[in-house]
Amino acid sequence: MNILDNFDVRDLGKLELLARQVVEGFIIGLHKSPFHGFSVEFAEHRLYNQGEDTRNIDWKVYARTDRLFTKRFEEETNLRCQIVIDSSSSMYFPEASNQSGSYINKLRFSSLAAAALMNLLQRQRDAFGLSVFDEEVSVHTRCKSSTSHYRLLLTHLDKLINNPERNKATSAAQAIHQIADSIHKRSLVVIFSDMMEQTDNTEQLFAALQHLKHNKHEVVLFHVVDKAKEVNFEFENRPYLFIDMETGDKVRLQSNQVKDYYVEQMAKFKEELKFKCLQYRIDFVEADINEGFKPILQSYLVKRSKMRI
Repeated sequence: MNILDNFDVRDLGKLELLARQVVEGFIIGLHKSPFHGFSVEFAEHRLYNQGEDTRNIDWKVYARTDRLFTKRFEEETNLRCQIVIDSSSSMYFPEASNQSGSYINKLRFSSLAAAALMNLLQRQRDAFGLSVFDEEVSVHTRCKSSTSHYRLLLTHLDKLINNPERNKATSAAQAIHQIADSIHKRSLVVIFSDMMEQTDNTEQLFAALQHLKHNKHEVVLFHVVDKAKEVNFEFENRPYLFIDMETGDKVRLQSNQVKDYYVEQMAKFKEELKFKCLQYRIDFVEADINEGFKPILQSYLVKRSKMRI
């Protein structure tokens, strides 16, 4: 099975190893592909230009791809990437009594995706930082590229994975405003969130995203969802007790009684979110936790190849 599949994730406690495996599997896939039509810089390599010193050509990559790449060096990169993770209680959906084996929820998916991005950034000698929020910003680090910094951030992610909390609400708008004010140099800001904000706070949420763009940051929003359940509402037609993970509110109902209305409202919310991102020139990427990590890394590389910081 492809290592990018979620069902290979057996022990998220080994976050550094898993992140490395995800990235290495992704890079091997890039070597075997024609790069799907976009310009990409990755893993300390760039395309060889005629007339350059041939001593830096990576002949192993040439043997696999029949294309010439040269090894890159530290002074060639200067990207700063702030990774932002929503840790509110809704991100721990879906819950499971047995959390071993292939179990994954939105927070676990986001944490491993973030760890993989950090691994890739470190290989490229780019600087990266981490921000974590729920009702407030609980973690905010500056961007660095050292191994010790990388491992410190993995510790923060590991704590998120292993300490789920119920009834922890979201104040995404307030948190994103705070994060925008805390990043003093132009950066790539990567957000992992289900964007499950209170309905009356939607405009404030959009204003916060606009704040990031006003400060000249490039932004990628990964809208993290369990698409089958949260978007398509694929539940058996039987009675369920639905519990709001952030407020604890409960409602008992037959799933088919509300499915059409629920799907319609979720579609409207997602379209509004996509429209606002398009309006503010924010990259919107739906990140289905059941689809693996390739879309995350690929979207990042496409964005990075277009940036000139």
